[in-house]
Amino acid sequence: MVTPSLSVILKRSPIGHPRKIRLVLMGLGLRKIGQTVTRPDTAQVRGLVNKVRHLIEVSAL
Repeated sequence: MVTPSLSVILKRSPIGHPRKIRLVLMGLGLRKIGQTVTRPDTAQVRGLVNKVRHLIEVSAL
C-alpha cells in the first residue's frame, strides 16, 4: 500500500519574513525558489505547510 504524499514547491522568497517562517521552510527541506520536495501527508507536515501557505504551492501525489 502506498502512503499518501504531498509535493511542495517554494514559489516566493522568505526574505523579509520572520526567522520562524524561514525555519519552517528549512524543516520542509525547501531552500531555493522553484525547488520541489515530496513529503508524507501527515498532520505534522500539514501544520508546517499551513504556516507557510503564502510562500508555497502544494499538490497531492
